[in-house]
Amino acid sequence: MHLTSQDIFLSYIFPEIKNTLYDYTWIDLYCGEGNLIFPILEKVPIHERVDFFKEHIYLSDIQHQMVQKCIEKAQSYNIPLEIAENNIFCRDNLHSFPKRLKKNHKPLYHITNPPYLYLGYIRKHEETKRHLKYFENENEGYQDLYQIAMINDLRNELENLIYIIPSNFIFGASVSNKFRMDFLNHYNIIKMLIFETQIFDFTGTNICIGFFQRKKFENANPQKFKGIKFKKNDKILVREYCLTPEFKYRGGAEFDEFINKFKAIKPLNVKYYLRDKDVEANKGKNEIEVIDTNEYISNEYKRKRLKVNDYLKEKVKSNILYIRTVDTGSLEGRAGLNIIKEDFNVDGIYVSKATYRTSPIQIFLTPTISFFDQILLKNYFNLLLEYFREKLDSEFLTTYKYSNAEYTRKYLGLTQVRNLIETFPINYKQDDRKKLIDLLKSKEVDKVLKLLSNLKEKNQKNKLNKIEDWL
Repeated sequence: MHLTSQDIFLSYIFPEIKNTLYDYTWIDLYCGEGNLIFPILEKVPIHERVDFFKEHIYLSDIQHQMVQKCIEKAQSYNIPLEIAENNIFCRDNLHSFPKRLKKNHKPLYHITNPPYLYLGYIRKHEETKRHLKYFENENEGYQDLYQIAMINDLRNELENLIYIIPSNFIFGASVSNKFRMDFLNHYNIIKMLIFETQIFDFTGTNICIGFFQRKKFENANPQKFKGIKFKKNDKILVREYCLTPEFKYRGGAEFDEFINKFKAIKPLNVKYYLRDKDVEANKGKNEIEVIDTNEYISNEYKRKRLKVNDYLKEKVKSNILYIRTVDTGSLEGRAGLNIIKEDFNVDGIYVSKATYRTSPIQIFLTPTISFFDQILLKNYFNLLLEYFREKLDSEFLTTYKYSNAEYTRKYLGLTQVRNLIETFPINYKQDDRKKLIDLLKSKEVDKVLKLLSNLKEKNQKNKLNKIEDWL
């Protein structure tokens, strides 16, 4: 439970609705202390407040103590107890939408900070498994409680919504893809306020405030809207967004467009992790030195010596790269490809127990490429990753955790790692190879992109020529 302050409402929400107060019935079905609705009364003349509250305000929450707090707060505005108890009620609104509100003569306008809890977390913890009931039947496939709240509003045809929700709504991949496709076929995003600063005391979740309006007709048109990002050190960034159904309406999809467009003809095959089962299946007399990412002692991973056969020794030693998926917070420790020997002075990175996506992960490439080409791949990968981070304000990545770092820490998904590696043009002619080496040395990313375009054109021409020859 993360209670919303009145300041959030007054600073970011009220300016958008102040001229329409008498046009709607204002509701919050996950009201907490009511701070997203009660400030409206401050803007209503005192002699009109009772009638306004009776006709225009309804609050509800699943927690009795919150409902009681709201009733007491209504009384502090001189709302009679009978009216307060009628318009503020206790109910499980995630389970279903309150039908009594649909009989209201004014259109409903829902302003809320709903509960959010990720389905993966709910499944893993006994104290939260009771929430699994919300994800059954028609809600199967959704991934968070806030999505259940919003889809209930969609099914009950509410026209206007203002939701304070995790920013993974717009930037998340698997956690939000299905929901965005279902929801944004029915609603337009009018405006989005995105916070990369902490506005709730007890959560590391980055949030956004979304302003949504129901479409007249269901459609899958691109979503164009203005986004305002509140960043560290009081910086504000204004961006024009265009979200397309082709990329599941996800923010930062220009990165996905790139990897789709420039996937190599014969891409490198990527596999992750040196697991315990690999070692058990390939025991031998050769010794390799590794770090074990499951044993972290005194701020470093435990070093081990493993006995393996010729095959596994060669496989481990010939793949020199690992992926750091999470920014450390320092500019030198951003997510990207790195060399195992340089950072850990061992042959490989071993996983003795469970795999964790946030630990350093050794990468195994097929076909095996030379050490020089792996270093070339590292430089290519990191140059393009940083290019898209700057161009897209890192929006194609997942925000990791709040920190005091000078930039917002991000998580790079393993699918994104694989996809970017698959654009590396490993099968190129000597002239093109030399050009790529020179461009990566000079870090001329625009020319690297142009080279990729030229290679793509050449490949397409070669295909056409082969077809013509065959015909």
